[in-house]
Amino acid sequence: MVTFHGLVDGREHVAIGLGACATDDAPGVDVPLVRLHSECLTGDVLGSARCDCGPQLQEAIGRISQTGGYLLYLRQEGRDIGLYNKIDAYALQDEGLDTYEANLALGFAEDERDYTAAVQMLEALGVDRLDLLSNNPDKAAQLEEAGLRIERRVHTALHLSEVNHGYLATKAAGGHVLHLPGL
Repeated sequence: MVTFHGLVDGREHVAIGLGACATDDAPGVDVPLVRLHSECLTGDVLGSARCDCGPQLQEAIGRISQTGGYLLYLRQEGRDIGLYNKIDAYALQDEGLDTYEANLALGFAEDERDYTAAVQMLEALGVDRLDLLSNNPDKAAQLEEAGLRIERRVHTALHLSEVNHGYLATKAAGGHVLHLPGL
C-alpha cells in the first residue's frame, strides 16, 4: 500500500499494488492494469445493492492480482459529494429521482469527481501508460488529457442486482459502457 502527501486535493488516497506490483522488489509489469475506485462506504463496506461499487471493487482486486497493477482507492464518496450528501441523494432517489438528478437537486454536478490526484499518484508510481479497468469514459478522458497513455480500456463486468437496474441504466445513459438487458 502506498500513501501520498501533497496531492492537489489534500486528501488521503492510497494505491494498492497487486500481483506483479505487490511489493517494491517485485519485477512489475510494462503496462499495469489500473482501477481508479471511488470510495463507497455503502457499497464497499456495507454491501449495498443500490450500486455496483462493492462488486466492482472485488472484481478489480481479483483481476489486478492476476495481471499486476494498481488499485487507486480514492476518497470521493458519492461521486465526490460526500457521505452525508449521498445519504440525502438516496432519499431523493427513493422519491423517484435518478442518481444524477438527485445530485443536481442537491446543487451538485451529476459527477463532481476530478482525477488530477489520481494522475499525480500514477506519476509518483512511475506509471505513464496503463490498461484502465473502468466502464466510465470520463476517467479515461481525464487521464489522457493529463498526458497518461491508456493502452487498453478494460471494462468491468455487469453487476446487476434486483434493486440496481435503474441506477445502472442511468449510468449507461450517461455514457458508461454497460450492456444492460432491455436497453
